[in-house]
Amino acid sequence: MLEVFQSEFMRNALFAGLLASVACGIIGTLVVVNRIVFISGGIAHAAYGGIGLAFFLGIAPLAGAVGFALAIAMIMAAVTLKNKQRADTVVGVLWALGMALGIIMIDLTPGYNVDLMSYLFGSILAVPRADIVMMALVDVGVLVIVGTLYNSFLAMSFDEEFAKAMGVRVGMLYYVLLGMIALSVIMLIRIVGLVLVIALLTIPPFIAEKFCRSLKAMMITSVFLNFFFSLAGLWFSYRFNLTSGATIIMVAAAFFFASLIYERVRNHLGGS
Repeated sequence: MLEVFQSEFMRNALFAGLLASVACGIIGTLVVVNRIVFISGGIAHAAYGGIGLAFFLGIAPLAGAVGFALAIAMIMAAVTLKNKQRADTVVGVLWALGMALGIIMIDLTPGYNVDLMSYLFGSILAVPRADIVMMALVDVGVLVIVGTLYNSFLAMSFDEEFAKAMGVRVGMLYYVLLGMIALSVIMLIRIVGLVLVIALLTIPPFIAEKFCRSLKAMMITSVFLNFFFSLAGLWFSYRFNLTSGATIIMVAAAFFFASLIYERVRNHLGGS
């Protein structure tokens, strides 16, 4: 298996998968326990509007996506924080708006953009060193923020009313969380693309939740699961000549369904 990673582009892909695993494992855990998976999906797909706008303006696609995704995340936070019961409607509208804007901007951009498909479906084997550096910086930022505010995130995630009573600024934390989601989403664009980004944020934490008794343990387990899925997916894509991003997700999905079966069998045996 090690011979697969003798090529530089495969080593870059491995580093990218490792760095993405850290952010997605930590942020994904907060996404799952706070039940905001749909909001994360909305941010991911709305970010396509920033990519289209960047192509149209002739600036770096990732720079455009970061700014646009953060703006969308802040709008979603402002609206859904006050009325979480109708969050799905707001997220759906912004999701569609971002995708539509991206497509129109691409249509208005002269010429055909060869890199466009990589932002939709990912291209982990073509991740440049500049993106790896950016991923490392995002990871450091996520670790510092979550480490500093861990107790506040813990209180908000499991009992929001109690957190407010204890003086935790839940509103501010919510904005910070959605901002970190936006940055993590953009970091993943080169790896699995906007279409598949939600899987690495949700599948590992969903599996980890079944075996962990603390938020910290869930985060650590999610990071390791993400890296394992990335490593296994890269090997299978190399071995069978498959698209790497999609293969990573297929590996993750296989373990997702296996965890559901395991839980069903365990509950059945426990109830017998």
